[in-house]
Amino acid sequence: MIDAYVGLGANLGDRMESLRAAVEQLAREPGFLLRGTSPVYETDPVGPPQPRYLNAVARIGTLLSPRATLRRLLEIEELLGRVRRERWGARELDLDLLLYGDRIVADGALRVPHPRLHERAFALVPLAELAPDAYHPQMARTAEELLSDLPEDARRGVRLVGNLRRGLPEPEPEGGPSGSPPPPPDPFPRVC
Repeated sequence: MIDAYVGLGANLGDRMESLRAAVEQLAREPGFLLRGTSPVYETDPVGPPQPRYLNAVARIGTLLSPRATLRRLLEIEELLGRVRRERWGARELDLDLLLYGDRIVADGALRVPHPRLHERAFALVPLAELAPDAYHPQMARTAEELLSDLPEDARRGVRLVGNLRRGLPEPEPEGGPSGSPPPPPDPFPRVC
């Protein structure tokens, strides 16, 4: 199984819920095995004036080809309401195939590793947090090394927000919601 890294971004609507819904779809998608997610970061937009983004990275295992993987990512975007308006414009959800194992792919519009990954703090910060040793085969550098190569001012625009995955519900206090202790066990239980 090949480890692939998917960049997630959203800057319209409920941004956190869009990222969570995307991760839930990745986890349910046939051919994908969700292996981890980075924390979520708020980042400055690239391109025309628009709202700030929330960004994260997911690691998936897959046996699908890079093209089939990208096709599934585009289908998830569409399923979750992505509308393509303008290049680098605001969006409800953006899923980018950042890395696909150590493969280099140049096939039509498909480029892996993502052509601007090494320049973008909004992708490198969460990638390096999730998988510091993820290897960029064209640059012959790890995610952590690529991040350290970025100017400090580029990294300063990436601020930690929190975790992407929903936490488990807290257990109820002992004795149930009222907080009273449970009744003592019956010393003479009925046996039928």
